[in-house]
Amino acid sequence: MKTTVTVTRVPLIFSGHFPNNKNGCASQSTVNFLGSISNSNTSSASRSSFSSSVTATSRIRRAGFAVLASNSMAPSVVLVTGAGGRTGNVYEIFAKKAEPQIFFPNVKQHEMHNANWVSGNLDSCNYVLENSSIVYKKLKERSEQYVARGLVRTEESKEKIGGAEDVFVGDIRESESIVPAIQGIDSLIILTSAVPKMKPGFDPSKGRPEFYFEDGAFPEQVDWIGQKNQIDAAKAAGVKQIVLVGSMGGTNLNHPLNSLGNGNILVWKRKAEQYLADSGVPYTIIRAGGLQDKEGGVRELLVGKDDELLQTETRTIARADVAEVCIQALQYEEAQFKAFDLASKPEGTGTPANDFKALFSQVTARF
Repeated sequence: MKTTVTVTRVPLIFSGHFPNNKNGCASQSTVNFLGSISNSNTSSASRSSFSSSVTATSRIRRAGFAVLASNSMAPSVVLVTGAGGRTGNVYEIFAKKAEPQIFFPNVKQHEMHNANWVSGNLDSCNYVLENSSIVYKKLKERSEQYVARGLVRTEESKEKIGGAEDVFVGDIRESESIVPAIQGIDSLIILTSAVPKMKPGFDPSKGRPEFYFEDGAFPEQVDWIGQKNQIDAAKAAGVKQIVLVGSMGGTNLNHPLNSLGNGNILVWKRKAEQYLADSGVPYTIIRAGGLQDKEGGVRELLVGKDDELLQTETRTIARADVAEVCIQALQYEEAQFKAFDLASKPEGTGTPANDFKALFSQVTARF
């Protein structure tokens, strides 16, 4: 039986050494699979031809091109936890109006940049990182690369994003309830967060609003125990990468977010981040700035460390941009075993991000 090898030149968009890059994915518009190899009764001439093709393949790789085999690029299965949240749902984000501003008149002037940043992260006092539904929707739109799964807390949240069979209902505070969603996945994107609520009757003229957490939903239970349960379950299931979205501000114990409901939310988030970094599972920790309901893909993205960006005027970012960075982190080895702050320049003042490999390569911090 004659063996035929056909080589096609396509732009090399894989990180690492193809074909061992677990998450490298080529878009359907870029790649056409033309090669096929019979695995039986190959003649010496066929083997020689194949060897020559391999040599040619090496040259192509060095020249910046890849040879793709039709059976080597099965879509990666990705679970997004908290998939009913607003950053998980791209069609919901643009229908929302601007978030209400929450004022902190008693905050000292030198802390005002933090207070303003907090106000940009509260929508009817729902905390940041309701990002997951945008991520989930983006993954669904890239079905040639990914098989998307979602995890939500209630049946109501499941119906909110379409009630699909690939959306699981579970409680991250109970480890056994999330195991079915995690089994068989390649990657996990964690966007769950405790949600403070504002006490009724707030009068801006009388000072800072007061917040509370519902019973069983304090940051220690959600942002620490809940995220730890997800990390443990993913590690036990052999998940290849975990992307965890946290928040800037964690280096400051006196950050205004920590005082909301006496929850110390950034403290518990930071503890979960450290646990992930020590887990041995390849990870990417994204500490987002103040989240905005604005169009993604039109701003220059900035990465930093240790809350340095909070000392500048560039400390916010569109939810859609955070969602995109989460997905791009699955495609590049340069994003693994790294932690970074993420913000963006104002629209029109920089170059919109399109080289995510270069963006991740700027990051040197592992935590």
